Amino acid sequence: MQPVFAPFPHTRFRRTRRTEALRNLTQEARLTVHDLIWPVFLRDGAGIREPVHSMPGVERLSVDLVVEAAVTAADLGIPAICLFPYTDPALKTADCREAWNPENLANRAIRAIKARVPGIAVMTDVALDPYNAHGHDGIVQDGVILNDETVEALVKMSLAQAEAGADILGPSDMMDGRIGAMRGALEAAGHKDVAILSYAAKYASAFYGPFRDAVGASGALKGDKKTYQMNPANSDEALRLVSRDLSEGADMVMVKPGMPYLDICRRVKDAFGAPTYAYQVSGEYAMIKGAAANGWIDGEKAMLESLVAFKRAGCDGILTYFAPEVARLLQGH
Repeated sequence: MQPVFAPFPHTRFRRTRRTEALRNLTQEARLTVHDLIWPVFLRDGAGIREPVHSMPGVERLSVDLVVEAAVTAADLGIPAICLFPYTDPALKTADCREAWNPENLANRAIRAIKARVPGIAVMTDVALDPYNAHGHDGIVQDGVILNDETVEALVKMSLAQAEAGADILGPSDMMDGRIGAMRGALEAAGHKDVAILSYAAKYASAFYGPFRDAVGASGALKGDKKTYQMNPANSDEALRLVSRDLSEGADMVMVKPGMPYLDICRRVKDAFGAPTYAYQVSGEYAMIKGAAANGWIDGEKAMLESLVAFKRAGCDGILTYFAPEVARLLQGH
């Protein structure tokens, strides 16, 4: 569609920017609290708040305090909370069997949240890195990440999370074929209503560092994740991956990281029209927080601008550590 407008002075674009009321009337992208998914970090114990030093303002919370965080999220109108466990290193093994233990940290937290705040959507992470002695998202043998064996483990992990009461499963591993295997297993087990939000286009990014600190995977990781996460230089490949995951039964798709990949968000939304999300990852959060702490930027304005950018790029929602902070602003708290 070609834009049609009269030549100057009949057209003056500044007319609709003249007052706040006019700017509001002509605003194209809007951020609301309903766009937010809040990622939170779990740890064992009770009454524990453990700061994540590379993510100012973010803490690992014991299950009892994660439940209180879910109450806060619900009170603020945040529709979903996403759980990431910091697993005791003694429980990390090469076969990652703690990942599908019904009593593991994540599954206990799911049950506790749903018992107290049944209306909030609980999203989980489906990947083996929090449970892996090697720090990888997949099972490792002789330095190679095994695809099909990992998919089998992810299916068991997905079923355990669904049994615990998860509403949304978030496979973040980037193994081939895992969406179809998970969807088939969920249907067969009677979990037909459990949604899958696939990390369909997850890049091998330098922006994940603080997250790996938060879940305790940094020290264990040997090598990199380039054999399963995407090359940051690739764009067309992202569309092929999204197409595959939707065809295998994903209900929603995600681009990760967020801000460096806004072009991918736009292409995915335009190509498929499916519910599309972005993850404003730990490095993006830490950069904004760090620059604001040094007085180099206005942190509040930068936070809001960064989130509106996702909406402008076509995203239906954003996973962001800023969720409670921005929700309070949007709700006027």
